[in-house]
Amino acid sequence: MELTLHTLSRGKNSRQKPKRLGRGNASGHGTYSGKGQKGQRARSGGRKGLRLRGLKTQIQRLPKLGGFKSLKIKPTVVNIQVLNTEFKNGDLITPKVLADKKIIRTVGGRLPKVKILGDGDLTKKIIIKGCQVSDPAKKKIIQAEGSIL
Repeated sequence: MELTLHTLSRGKNSRQKPKRLGRGNASGHGTYSGKGQKGQRARSGGRKGLRLRGLKTQIQRLPKLGGFKSLKIKPTVVNIQVLNTEFKNGDLITPKVLADKKIIRTVGGRLPKVKILGDGDLTKKIIIKGCQVSDPAKKKIIQAEGSIL
């Protein structure tokens, strides 16, 4: 016999008949109808539903989640010390040049914003274009007779 939707049938005793309460003692569920004797829970509406027990302690155990995560993309940081070692006197430094020399990484084929920080010493005259520059870095570049475009 082929098993198809119209030939399917329930297994024997797969559905249990509901307990019929309060139908006399012969049924086995008469007299107190499975509610025991007297008391709040024996009365109608005596049980007050589900309770959230110990919820306060569970909430207290959760770590506090505060603040937010900014979606603003932060610039890639490059220190002056790196520029001093990687470039010659009079070189033009742009984000594209930094990416070509593999000092910074491109994100999905796009050039990230670049910020030059003043960590380290600068002895070479360099020209910076298209990059953000911190105040200490600006002082060191001007001191080394370089320029920021």
